[in-house]
Amino acid sequence: MPIQTGVTLTSFSGYGYVIGFSGGVYSVNQRMLQDLFRRVFGTHASNLGAIMAHDVAVRYGVHAYVANPVVVDELSDVARISGHPDIPHRSIFHALSQKAVAEKAALKIGKKYNKCNLVVAHIGGGVTIGTHKKGMVVDVNDGLEGVGPFSPERTGGLSVLGFYRYATEHSLTFAQAEDLVERHGGLLAHLGTNDCRVIVERIKAGDKKAELLFNAFIYGVGKAIGAAAAALSGKVDAIVLTGEALKAKMVLRKLRAMVKFIAPVHAFVLNSEMEALALAAFEVYTGTKKALLY
Repeated sequence: MPIQTGVTLTSFSGYGYVIGFSGGVYSVNQRMLQDLFRRVFGTHASNLGAIMAHDVAVRYGVHAYVANPVVVDELSDVARISGHPDIPHRSIFHALSQKAVAEKAALKIGKKYNKCNLVVAHIGGGVTIGTHKKGMVVDVNDGLEGVGPFSPERTGGLSVLGFYRYATEHSLTFAQAEDLVERHGGLLAHLGTNDCRVIVERIKAGDKKAELLFNAFIYGVGKAIGAAAAALSGKVDAIVLTGEALKAKMVLRKLRAMVKFIAPVHAFVLNSEMEALALAAFEVYTGTKKALLY
C-alpha cells in the first residue's frame, strides 16, 4: 500500500514529546505500538484499537491502519499556548467523529470540507468542541484531561488550586485524581448517572436538581461553541453537533436554540465512526488516499 510520511505541523515540545501531526489514515507501525503501550498521550480505551488491529493484521498477513486518531494535532500556534510554558494546550479529541460529521455537513451545505469554517461539537461521555478552519482543526479542548465544559462523566475545567486542594485534602494519588477527572466527574458525580435519557426522565418527573444540572451541562457546551465561533471571528458556515448525548432530544433542542444565532445547526445523532473507519480503509486500498507513516 502507498505510504508517505505524516505531516509534522509544529516542533513545539512539551510533556517529553513533539506534538503536531495532521489528520488522515496512518499505517500501524512499531513506533505507534510502543507509544500506545507506554500511554504517551494518556490512558483511553481507544489506545487498544491499533494494538488489536495489528494482532489481526499479523495473523492474516495484511496491513493495519488507524484513521484520525484522538491525538490528531492541527492546532494553530496561538491555540497551543497556555499560562505556563511547560504545560501547553494539547489536542486530544474525538477526531474521527468530528472529521466524519464535518465532511457530511460540508456536503449538505454544498461546499468542500477544506473550504469550510465549521464549529463541531462531539457530545458523548466526553465533550470536545473543535474549530475547523478550511479542513484543519485549529483549536479544540482536551476533553480527556479536564479542559472545556463538563460532560456526562468528565469534570471539564476546574479551578486549578481548588482541585489541587481537594486532591490534597482527600490524599488522592495521581491515578485516583486522573480517574476522578476522566471517568467519575460531570453529571455522573452530581446525579449518579451519565445517561442523559435517564436524567431527562427524572426532570419530567419533577426532579429540580436534575433539571438545574442538566441545564448547566447544556449551558457549558453552548458557551464553548460560542468561544469556538469567536476563534473564527464569527465567520462560521455551520455548527455541527454529534454524539450519544443527542439521543436525549432535550439536549439537541436546547443547544440549537442557544447557538443558532451564530450559524445554521446540523445534527448527526447516529454514530459515524465505524462508517468513517471503513471508508478510510477503502480509500487506502483503492489508492484514492495514501496512508501516512507515524
